[in-house]
Amino acid sequence: MGEESFAQSQTSQACQQTIQEYERMANEALRVQTPGGVFEVQWSSDGKATAMGQLAFFAEFLQASGLFENWLQSCPLRYTSPNAPEVRDVLGTWMLGILDGQYRYAHIGALRGDGVAPEVLGMNKIIGDDSLRRALAAIAPAPKTKHTAQERAAQQAQALKAEQWMQAQLRHSIAQATKTGWILDCDTTVKVLYGHQDGAVVSYNPQKPGRPSHIIHTYWIGNLRLVLDAQLQAGNRHSPSYGRTGLKALLESLPAGERPKLVRGDCAYGSEGEMLQLEELQQPYLFKLRQTAGVKQFIKRQWARQNWSDMGQGWTGCEDELRLSGWSTKRRVIVMRRQRKTDLVLEKKSKNPKEQIELLFIDENEPVKSWEYAVLVSNCEYELAQIGQLYRDRADCENGFDEIKNQWGWGGYSTHDIERCALSARAVALVYNWWSWYVRLANPKSRLEAKTSRPKLLSAVGKLTSHARVNKIVLALTHEAATQIKAMIANIRAGVEHIRRAAPQLTGHQRWHALARYIAEKILAFVPNTPTPTADATG
Repeated sequence: MGEESFAQSQTSQACQQTIQEYERMANEALRVQTPGGVFEVQWSSDGKATAMGQLAFFAEFLQASGLFENWLQSCPLRYTSPNAPEVRDVLGTWMLGILDGQYRYAHIGALRGDGVAPEVLGMNKIIGDDSLRRALAAIAPAPKTKHTAQERAAQQAQALKAEQWMQAQLRHSIAQATKTGWILDCDTTVKVLYGHQDGAVVSYNPQKPGRPSHIIHTYWIGNLRLVLDAQLQAGNRHSPSYGRTGLKALLESLPAGERPKLVRGDCAYGSEGEMLQLEELQQPYLFKLRQTAGVKQFIKRQWARQNWSDMGQGWTGCEDELRLSGWSTKRRVIVMRRQRKTDLVLEKKSKNPKEQIELLFIDENEPVKSWEYAVLVSNCEYELAQIGQLYRDRADCENGFDEIKNQWGWGGYSTHDIERCALSARAVALVYNWWSWYVRLANPKSRLEAKTSRPKLLSAVGKLTSHARVNKIVLALTHEAATQIKAMIANIRAGVEHIRRAAPQLTGHQRWHALARYIAEKILAFVPNTPTPTADATG
């Protein structure tokens, strides 16, 4: 027995010496030969590091505005177990994953080695992806058939509370944007699914026909690309009629002075139900009409008119009243046309034979000429030239869809139950709104998408050290535009300091409204005046 103990002791000493030798070698500078020459590489054992070094500036923005703290304090998540993670760790991990551009819960593991980001946000740790999924299931539980009626009722009430929580946060995040004349853009987008999720139905899916999907009914603040609300529903509920109740509730919840001066939508919204609802609310709207048989006949009746007005960018237009079958009343309809060459018309027909984007006519008097048409319906009093520009501006919300789906993870964060999918859709929109305000504070002249703004305003190698109770983050920028980045950070800090000096006594809500007003003023200084209705306009 003694010999065995001696042998084990010798083995342990040999292992300890080997470990010490490896540690000594690891701390030494390593000479590596590369195509660029010989370099000395040495591991750093002091301090913590992060790839999101500039997160500290964004965290300062969140602290000054109170956005993050308000999100935490109003969260309906309540744990009873002493071993459960704190709400700050749950929401902080969730926000970091979204901010980093991730789109799957499993990607959270890539953040767990970050030793700086949690401290910057006041977190204890970054939790695992399983813990995050369980936490979201507690916030928005999915009713199960095996549960009793009382349990299902309680779960539905909790899910409703979670929905109201995120809707309130989205409304809070767009403060001041509804205080000036603004336009509400309505549209839907398809979230393609690859698993067995609730509500995954094969329906309208132009990009990947036959693939099940969810539908997100989205309401934007036009041109600012801020999300007012995002309602995720089953894939076969893509018609605007399924979002009609939500749109009405959204408009009615806004004070009279903060309602949009115009509601815009594509041809899916140009139906009796949507128009009648807005007319009952006395809400101006501008929609495109589908090119049905009645609309085509209406265009042909306008053919002989000579009073076509210029509507900009090569378009001319005229207006008249029209009452289609199924409409309860006559409405103002605007016909826009633009001349095209015959060869382009034929090419357009061959490439997009099924699309209802435009209606093409050949001029019988001049066969070499052809025209493309677009038909709009509205109850507002804008002039024709203004209406043409207003509807062209609607296309900007498609850029917002492209960004938030492909750069922010709207196409991901999928779970089996639809409740957490809906919760994540709103959470992505919320962090997207926060970042949008932050970037516009840095660069009020123009908007930067996440693909451009993240490398400039988030990515940097940051090393955290602590000495004499002072935490210090040393940044090494990985972007070549270092001068521009520092100027943008200076703009951000100037705005934050302005609010701190001018309104130190304000609460978190009031500080955010003051900061949002400051950013809005900076943006409006570079935005041309938007059209206003003309009182003597016809129709």
